[in-house]
Amino acid sequence: MRRLSGWGRGGWTGLIVIISMASVTRGLSAQDLSRRIAEMRNGTVRFEYAAMEGVCGNGRDGIQVRRAKGAGRIVTNMSVGQKEWENDCESGPVRIVLDRRNGRVVDVRAYVGGRWRGSADLDLGTVSPVAASDYLLGLAETADEEVAKDALFPATVAEGVTAWPRLLGIAKDARRPREVRNSAVFWVSQAAGEEATKGLREIVDEPEADREVRKSAVFALSQRPKDESVPALIKIAKTHRDAEMRKTAIFWLGQSGDARAIAYFEDVLLRP
Repeated sequence: MRRLSGWGRGGWTGLIVIISMASVTRGLSAQDLSRRIAEMRNGTVRFEYAAMEGVCGNGRDGIQVRRAKGAGRIVTNMSVGQKEWENDCESGPVRIVLDRRNGRVVDVRAYVGGRWRGSADLDLGTVSPVAASDYLLGLAETADEEVAKDALFPATVAEGVTAWPRLLGIAKDARRPREVRNSAVFWVSQAAGEEATKGLREIVDEPEADREVRKSAVFALSQRPKDESVPALIKIAKTHRDAEMRKTAIFWLGQSGDARAIAYFEDVLLRP
């Protein structure tokens, strides 16, 4: 029998170990992923996961998202580690780098596609998109403002994940910083489905909610497909008890250019 060149017993053993480790990592639950990350008290941790369809690294330190009912959107990374990443526009995977200090995440960086440069203190390889999104949403729910905001977007673009119900929970949580809640509202607006629109209307109609967060929800409604957004904005403009909400809805109706919005303005202006 001809022996495979370059592969002795030790080589095959090493290959089996590598394959086994990759399989275990991909199968990590959200709890296990959190535990593995928590083991790194100080240093960098990185992992990657499959991106949803329409997500692409654009080659300019940013990420392009093209959803079924909307045009492309560019999301620029605010914090980029140039020595750890290179980007060719590719459809995946999503790559995450966490900086940890004294047992806490102090920075989150997200990329799509490209390739890693150098090494991290802990490289978890490819993990489940569900586990990755769950972990990042957990950061958005509990971490300091900047970390929480940076964790929101990559949590929403994991393959096969529906993130908007938890985003709504963050948006409604008065304990979270206003900017985090505003960001959560924005990403809800990018989610597919009428249920997301319903959730945004709930935020607008919540009398005890922060007014600025409610105004962000009105803006987020304006970003939904017009068959959802225009009727919702007209209803707010006509019936909302808060004059600021009505004023905000009217402003975004004016930006829509929709015939229904024009008809509403005509009705208001011609009203005796």
